[in-house]
Amino acid sequence: MDFRRGRKREDPEINLIPFIDVLLVVLIFLMVTTTYSKFTELQITLPTADAAKAVDKPFEINVTVDAKGNYTVNNVPVSFHGVAGLAEDLKRAATTGADGQPLAQPARDPVVIVNADQFAMHQMVINVLEAARLAGYDRLTFAAQSSTQK
Repeated sequence: MDFRRGRKREDPEINLIPFIDVLLVVLIFLMVTTTYSKFTELQITLPTADAAKAVDKPFEINVTVDAKGNYTVNNVPVSFHGVAGLAEDLKRAATTGADGQPLAQPARDPVVIVNADQFAMHQMVINVLEAARLAGYDRLTFAAQSSTQK
C-alpha cells in the first residue's frame, strides 16, 4: 500500500550534526577532567648535616685524575698500567705518610678521595673506583669545587 505513487522515494542518509555535537561534548568533558602533571622539574629536599665535627680525622688517600689521563696518588704521579697496578699504588699510599715515609701501622679503612677534572673521561674515574674496590677500600668520596657566587 504505497500511497505516494507519484512521488519519488528519497534515499536515507546519516545526519552527522548530532554525532558531531555528542563528540564535542565528550571532548570537552575529557579536557576538563584530565589532570596535567609537570615532569620538567625534580623537586628534592637535600639533607642537612647537623652533626658535630669528627674528632678523629680518617686517613685520606687523594687520587687526582686530569683531562690528559694522568693519575696522581697523594700528589705522587703514578703511571697507569691497569686497574690492578693502580690498586697496588693505593695500597702503597695507605702504608706511607704524606711525606713519603713508611707508617708504623698501615692505615685502617682509609677514605679514597677522587679529584677528577671536569673534562676527564668517565672511564678514568671508573678505573679509580675499580682500583679502590680491588684494594679493599669501600669508603669513597668525590671532591667538588664549591661555588662562591651568592
